[in-house]
Amino acid sequence: MATDTAACVRELTERVQSALKLGEVSATAARVKSDLEEMIGAGRLRLPDSFRRTRPDCYARRLLHRDPTGFTAVVMTWGPEQRTPIHDHAGIWCVEGVVEGVMEVTRYELVEASGEAFRFEERGSVEAGVGAAGCLIPPFEYHVLGNAQRDAPAITLHVYGAEMDHCHIFQPRGDGWYERQARTLSYHE
Repeated sequence: MATDTAACVRELTERVQSALKLGEVSATAARVKSDLEEMIGAGRLRLPDSFRRTRPDCYARRLLHRDPTGFTAVVMTWGPEQRTPIHDHAGIWCVEGVVEGVMEVTRYELVEASGEAFRFEERGSVEAGVGAAGCLIPPFEYHVLGNAQRDAPAITLHVYGAEMDHCHIFQPRGDGWYERQARTLSYHE
């Protein structure tokens, strides 16, 4: 059983590389989702203390693994009630799993676009606890993630089909429409 971070990363890498051999995004994401649920649920995902530190201004985004085949594994640490705006994943598939805490995940569907203005409709919200995972496969990639807890941090693991170094966030205009803004993503520490 993998109990240290290096062994955990090796196991995760082997599982994602095996899933990538399926050759189809939906099948790959479904396999990675199942593998994350199993690894997290069995307590085999061990993270060093440096990945557990929250930031006062926003969630922390830390690289766990960058694979030569192209995928990345990123750990995000969320302070109480920290959340994202509506955002996309720059056309990259992703599987997100809850490692610690409770996350609120709200899905959105893009229903109309005009230039840099976009209109979305909410398509459901769930509270996901430890071991829960979900897939985002473009064009169904618009969502909000947030720590559902008022008094405790949360930790999530995100496996991306490529390096996600940018995305778009969508800021409300107040009339039911959102303005798209490019956002460069980086890692903390």
